[in-house]
Amino acid sequence: MTANLLDFDLEGLAAFCESLGEKRFRATQLFRWIHQRGESDFDRMTDLAKSLRGKLKTAAHVQALPVISQQASADGTIKWLFDVRDGNAVEAVFIPEDDRGTLCISSQAGCAVGCRFCSTGHQGFSRNLTTGEIVAQLWFAEHFLRRHLGSDERVISNVVMMGMGEPLQNYSALVPALRTMLDDHGYGLSRRRLTVSTSGVVPMMDRLGQDCPVALAVSLHAPNDALRDNLVPLNRKYPLAELMDACNRYLEHAPRDFITFEYCMLDGVNDRDEHARELVALVQGHAGRGVSCKLNLIPFNPFPESGLTRSPNTRVAAFAKLLSDAGIVTTVRKTRGDDIAAACGQLAGDVKDRTRVGERIAQQRTVMLKQVPAVAAAKES
Repeated sequence: MTANLLDFDLEGLAAFCESLGEKRFRATQLFRWIHQRGESDFDRMTDLAKSLRGKLKTAAHVQALPVISQQASADGTIKWLFDVRDGNAVEAVFIPEDDRGTLCISSQAGCAVGCRFCSTGHQGFSRNLTTGEIVAQLWFAEHFLRRHLGSDERVISNVVMMGMGEPLQNYSALVPALRTMLDDHGYGLSRRRLTVSTSGVVPMMDRLGQDCPVALAVSLHAPNDALRDNLVPLNRKYPLAELMDACNRYLEHAPRDFITFEYCMLDGVNDRDEHARELVALVQGHAGRGVSCKLNLIPFNPFPESGLTRSPNTRVAAFAKLLSDAGIVTTVRKTRGDDIAAACGQLAGDVKDRTRVGERIAQQRTVMLKQVPAVAAAKES
């Protein structure tokens, strides 16, 4: 079996070239051809020695992901569905804006965390993606967009690991992929423009801070353990006190001086004034010191299985004002690509579930629905 060169960061590619009897500097040339020029045909890599090209044709390949479908939103957002074998497919989304182009990438086929408001989690979990499968999403999107726009300039300025899956539960494949994205001979992204989103896998947050610190977004979604246990089951293993401590440890290494907390606004569930006040207390006063942060409020993007609804715009605005008045930088995410199910929390792909995540989420939904009458009564009083 030949090696997929998308699986290697530059250091890994150098070791591979050495195994072929080649000098390490050849890896830099090869890396540039693959990632900067989007080339997969070794014969076209004209500054490589003919003997090396011959070795590569027998020992290696550059494996793109087959594209099952492509959809374009009215707002310019593009979503691709990629085939990752064995009946699984994952999604990636490109979001163009005036000052940047952001690509949202998947790290797993499905997700085992099982957050109640996330369409991916309701599909269950099949497997981790390889490094090559993670990088291939960027490799394809960057060079497709260059051809589409007729540009030789970089189109994708920001990458967010916010697609399908929990990136930190696929750590060994994630880190080489991040290093490829950061490498000046690869995609040359800055650490501030490369973001890993996590539901709060505390030990892996600590490792990432040491191994490859990039911008970090934490899916918070609740201001107390009781509510977060229900919405983000991982909280039962790593509760909020541990998570806040981990955030402060991460800030010692992070390229930014703040953590982004993501907060999905769910009508009658986590969007009351008392929740906002709890949230202020959580991030400003934990363990006698606050967590330097920005709050990103996300309008919920409904899907039938969730049993949840989006908070009204007036409620989101009131919630945001309470946070801002307390001195917390707060933004409300603009919904993009929802007409093609490409908005936050809507990515689903196609997953052959090897777990019972969907069943567990259904049970959690039953518990939550039992609480609805009490919530409604409180709202009316």
